[in-house]
Amino acid sequence: MSDFPKFVNIKEEAAREGFQIEKGPISTDQKVAFIDALSETGLKAIAVCSFVNPKVVPQMADADEICQRITRNPGVKYTGVWLNEKGLDRARATGVLDISGSITLTASEAFLKRNQNSSFEHNLAESARIVQNFVANKIPVNSVGVASAFGCNFEGDIPQERVLDLIDKAFVMARESGLEPQRIGLLDTMGWATPVAIRKMVGTIRNRYPDKTIGLHLHDTRGMGIANAYAGLEMGVSQFDACVGGLGGCPFAGNKGAAGNVCTEDLVFMLNEMGIETGIDLDKLIACAEMVEEIVGHPLPGQVKIGGNLDRLRERARASAQAAAAA
Repeated sequence: MSDFPKFVNIKEEAAREGFQIEKGPISTDQKVAFIDALSETGLKAIAVCSFVNPKVVPQMADADEICQRITRNPGVKYTGVWLNEKGLDRARATGVLDISGSITLTASEAFLKRNQNSSFEHNLAESARIVQNFVANKIPVNSVGVASAFGCNFEGDIPQERVLDLIDKAFVMARESGLEPQRIGLLDTMGWATPVAIRKMVGTIRNRYPDKTIGLHLHDTRGMGIANAYAGLEMGVSQFDACVGGLGGCPFAGNKGAAGNVCTEDLVFMLNEMGIETGIDLDKLIACAEMVEEIVGHPLPGQVKIGGNLDRLRERARASAQAAAAA
């Protein structure tokens, strides 16, 4: 029997992972206005930017300015992404973001080379240095994670044993520094996951680490995003990353023209219909999806922004029935 969670936490990634893959110009004003609109939806966590080389990811060249210009909502955590110590130092220097650490390793060496110009050994060494930076600056380390955890366009299927080995290595690294992260994040970076793979991986990890929370970062590359989220929910997963409008995707994954991350408003709609709480206003989220579609200037794959919120249609049907009864 499925053990669905009663409440699901969603981290919104559109302003970060969504915008970074866009080729057209997006102004800082537009980015800030979008983040501020997201802040009013009830979302509790928003990734606003990446601190990466602007020559490689030009859409993130204004990351520092974005952080200084957003209007912080006291109920929202604002985060950034970094791949090395230089990026972490930039994020800390903003004085704006909610900085917490994650030890994230990558299961595909071919993807590591394309994404970070790195190898397994260098990735481990760089992660160890960043952990020491976390400790020295009293930054909490809440999570370990594995990128390309389900498959890679350049290496094929990723053995489950490799994912488990990397999770073990990340916990060893953390514990050597006196840390005990409580969350394990699985990133389907290139959209290889299927519901069967989600159930198998989450079940195996839960058996190995029964006291840890598991989170999923899902892409909709092959239309499996919502199905994979549902499979995660069946396994009790209560933390998801998502992108409004279905924006997103990794610029180094080799998925030209593919859909982006699992769509936030579609996910929230499904959760609402299942009776699972999120604290998010779906109508405001749909407005954000319409806003970001206009910003990027091309259609986005999310469906609920087109089909609408069923609650509004239910209200209309009830009002029509009441009017007919009173006539």
